[in-house]
Amino acid sequence: MKTQITGITLISAALLLGACASIPTPQFPGVYKIPISQGNIITQDMIDQLEPGMTRRQVNFVMGTPLVRDPYDQDRWDYVFNYQPGGGVRGQERVTLYFENDRLDRFEGDFEPGEDSAWARVSAAQNEESSS
Repeated sequence: MKTQITGITLISAALLLGACASIPTPQFPGVYKIPISQGNIITQDMIDQLEPGMTRRQVNFVMGTPLVRDPYDQDRWDYVFNYQPGGGVRGQERVTLYFENDRLDRFEGDFEPGEDSAWARVSAAQNEESSS
């Protein structure tokens, strides 16, 4: 009789615990989720401050230390910024700078130079020279 009660108790406990596993985890409303940002913050103002022919030190002052420096290509600096608002969709911004003879030669990525930037003035001057 005692073993039957022990057996029934164990089976009941196993069934109850098994039933608890099927209950979904509750999502509490109003729980704050932390926004996550990683890498170098890149702004349009920083891009507009870049000028052709800047030294590495000047670029480092404007943009900060690059997140990725290719050990095989020292003339390429990569700036990457990842962000995810609390529980939202993850986004990424990227800019790659290229140097030639230790001077900034060009850049590419998710940003374009502004109309008043040095890059815009240089490209406008090149377009005028090629059209004349």
